[in-house]
Amino acid sequence: MDRNTLYNMTSPSSCRHGWSLKPAGILLGVLACTLMASCSRQRTFTHVYTTPEESWVQARNESGDGEPVTLSLHTTPAYRAQEIEGFGACFNELGWTSLSLLSETDRDEVIRELFHPTDGARLSVCRMPVGANDFSRDWYSYNETPGDFAMRHFSIDNDRETLIPFIKAARHYCPDLKLWASPWSPPSWMKTNGHYAAASAGEDHDEKYRNGLPKEKEGHEGTDMMIQEPRYLKAYALYFQKFIRSYADEGIPIFAVMPQNEFNSAQIFPSCCWTARSLATFIGQYLGPAMMQEGVSVMMGTMERANTALVDTVLSGSQSAPYITGVGFQWAGKGAIEETHRRYPGMKLLQTEQECGDGRNTWAGMVYAWHLMHHYLSHGVSIYDYWNISLEEGGISRWGWAQNSLVVVNPKEKTYRYTYEYYLLKHFSHYIQRGASLLRLPGKPANALAFLNPDGTVVLICIETTGKARNITLYLDEQKMTLHAKANSINTWVFNK
Repeated sequence: MDRNTLYNMTSPSSCRHGWSLKPAGILLGVLACTLMASCSRQRTFTHVYTTPEESWVQARNESGDGEPVTLSLHTTPAYRAQEIEGFGACFNELGWTSLSLLSETDRDEVIRELFHPTDGARLSVCRMPVGANDFSRDWYSYNETPGDFAMRHFSIDNDRETLIPFIKAARHYCPDLKLWASPWSPPSWMKTNGHYAAASAGEDHDEKYRNGLPKEKEGHEGTDMMIQEPRYLKAYALYFQKFIRSYADEGIPIFAVMPQNEFNSAQIFPSCCWTARSLATFIGQYLGPAMMQEGVSVMMGTMERANTALVDTVLSGSQSAPYITGVGFQWAGKGAIEETHRRYPGMKLLQTEQECGDGRNTWAGMVYAWHLMHHYLSHGVSIYDYWNISLEEGGISRWGWAQNSLVVVNPKEKTYRYTYEYYLLKHFSHYIQRGASLLRLPGKPANALAFLNPDGTVVLICIETTGKARNITLYLDEQKMTLHAKANSINTWVFNK
C-alpha cells in the first residue's frame, strides 16, 4: 500500500456494512508525531479468533488474501477513557435448573469455564434478582404475608434450591466475584394491584403462560404501582436489608443494589412501574439510609428508556443524589447513556442486561451483540453484564419468551454447548483485566475496540461481518504491524508491554 495514502477503518452506518475504507489524511499528523517518539522494544502479540465454523482458535500466522485497512492505536494518557471493572452475566433460576440436568462433572466444567480467574471467560461482576424475575421457575418473593411490615416472615428458602448453590458454585472458582442485585417486583401485597405482574397475560396467551391478572388491574408507564405510603416504603427498605443480611449469612456479599428493574415497563412477568420522582424519594428517605447501614451501594436503574430526564430526576434530587454511586442501562436505555455520560462524567455506568435475542443463538445474533457491546463500552460503561448464563434448548422462559444464553443445554441428551455470544464475551472478558482503560481509536471504527491493561499489555478486538478477509496495517504507538482477520470472524490480539 502506498504510504502516502493511508486508510482507516470508519464507522459504518449500520452493522450490515461491516468494514469500510476511507482516506484518513487526518491521521498523518498524528502518526508523524508518534513516529518521532523515542523507540521502545518491538511488541509481540498473540491472536485468537472465532468464526461460524471454528471457536477460540490460536492463529498461527498473520498472512493471507484480504482487503487492506489501516488502524491507528495510541496508548498515551490522552487516548485513555474509562476504566473497566469487569464483565459478567445474571444468575437466574432457569440457569441453574438447566445446568442441573448435566452430570456433576459437566456442570462443574461449565462453571469453571465461566468463572475461573485465569482460564475461560473469567466473569467477575454479575447480577442477580431480588426475588423472582422472568427467568425464575415461577413467581415468588421473600415475604408474601400481607401487612408484615416488620418482615417477620421474610425468608430466602426458595433461593437455597437454585440461586444460592448457583452463586456458590461460581464463587468456588472466583472468590472475589462481585455481585449486585435488583428486584423485578416487590411482594405482591405492596403493590396497588396486589399482583406480581403489571400487564395481563390472558386468553391470547398459551394457557401455561397466563398470569391471571385482570385487564383492569394493569399498570402503566409513568405511574406508581408500588404503594407510596411511608410504612410500605419503610418496610420495603427493610426487605432489602433482610436480603443483604440473609445472603451475607450464606457467605455471599452483595456490593450494590438497584431499586427496580425496568421501572417504566408493565410486563406479564414480575414487574412494577415507578415514577422517577418516587424512586428518588424511596432512595433518598428509605433505601439509601438502609443500605448505608449495611455498607452496600445504591445505583440508579435499571434504565430501559432513552430519556435522560429520568436519570436527572434521581441524580439531581437533594435527598437521593448523595446515595447514588452508579447508573445502569439496558435495552432502549442505551439511547440515554451518551448524554448521561456527558452530564455526569464521574459517574459509574453499567450495561445491566444485554438484549436477549430469540433463543436461536445465531451468528447474526452475535453480530448484533457486538454492536451493543461497542455502543455501551464506547460511551463510558465500566461494567458489562450479559443476561442468561444457561438455558435449555430453545430458551423459553416461565412466561413464554424465547431468549439466548451463553450456554445451551440439551435436556434429552444431557449435553451442553457454548454459543457464539459466549465466545464474543470471552474475546473481551478473558483478556481485559480489571482496571484496564478503554483506548479511544481515531475515526471511531465500529468494528474495533482496544484496551490498555494495568500490566501494560494492549488488547485489540475486531470483528469482520461482510464475508471478506482483511489485512490490517496497525500503527501501535510508534510501531507498525501487519494483522490478518478471516472473513466473518471475531478477533482478539494481545500485544505484550
